[in-house]
Amino acid sequence: MQSLRFLRPAGRLTTIRTWPSSPSTSPLSFRSLHRFRPFSHTSLRKNNWPRPPHETRNYNPDPHYRLSQAKPLVTSDRLKKFVRSPSLHTVVVLSVVGAIAFYFSNIQTVPVSGRRRFNCFSDETVEAASEAQVKRLIWEVERSGGRFLSDWDPRMAMVKRVMKRLIPVSGMEDADWEIRVIDDPHTANAFVLPGGKVFVFSGLIPIARNEDGLATVLGHEIAHNLAGHVAERMSGQIGVNILLYSIIFLTGGIAILGTQFIGSAVLDLLFSRPQGRMQESEADYIGLMMMAEACYDPREALGFWKRMERAQQGEPPEWMSTHPSNFNRIQKIGEWMPKALEKMQESDCRGTSAFADLFRKAMEKGVLIE
Repeated sequence: MQSLRFLRPAGRLTTIRTWPSSPSTSPLSFRSLHRFRPFSHTSLRKNNWPRPPHETRNYNPDPHYRLSQAKPLVTSDRLKKFVRSPSLHTVVVLSVVGAIAFYFSNIQTVPVSGRRRFNCFSDETVEAASEAQVKRLIWEVERSGGRFLSDWDPRMAMVKRVMKRLIPVSGMEDADWEIRVIDDPHTANAFVLPGGKVFVFSGLIPIARNEDGLATVLGHEIAHNLAGHVAERMSGQIGVNILLYSIIFLTGGIAILGTQFIGSAVLDLLFSRPQGRMQESEADYIGLMMMAEACYDPREALGFWKRMERAQQGEPPEWMSTHPSNFNRIQKIGEWMPKALEKMQESDCRGTSAFADLFRKAMEKGVLIE
């Protein structure tokens, strides 16, 4: 410790004790010293930080003005550079080659009709998606206060008898078939979801009139599953989405909502609806051959669709619908009738016909049955 002596104005000697500068030996910490000097005596230095925007010259705080002065993310110069980029050309070429290879590696032949189509979804994938739809349908019927007919109801028994004869000739005996009839006399409809889930509305039975007429509808719906139309629609939607988002990209994202709405409507009219009409006509043909093989009179199909035409008043134009018009449908069934009658005469009507065996082989190999 050192001592410093100072002479005060009055002549008296004052002694001030100081300690070494080492912090380890200092009895006062930095904080205790700071209590004696609450304010720093160091002069402020000017920093070189950028000035805030509101202190700069020509600054306009109006958000509309700032938005109008903002630079666009997509400009013509940027698009030109992007289009001329060699890496983009490589990606496009590889994508096109990969898409073509993927498309042709998933080409299939629909049995019976012999049509070639693109399908990239397996039966297991489609059935898994169908299970969720079945649960939703059951929940909606119960929520709306509807009910399913019991097994002892004559209408339910009629549907089961028809299905008992159609299932063996379809070659789908291994499916987990479930039959439900919805008590709704105002709805004339029926459908079969992938995996063998059958739904029939009771309002269809008076229009069908008999088991032959009911076999027309159920054979048609089973044919949709045999031909894999659900998987085909799912596969086709991939191409539609690629075209739609390509249009949005080519427009630079301008008016994305309008482009998506108009593009979806145009692609729906050009691709989805024609595909639906083609699948419906194909299901008519396969279903007609199935009901004839099961020894149901195929001529009843003409009567059923005529009654359905009278029940459906004011149907939309065919080009706007996913189904062919009743007039065209009846005309096509009349053209197929000679072959259907010939098949009915050749059938053994025992539910174990050769047609089912041929259909199984066709499903495995993708060949046309004549």
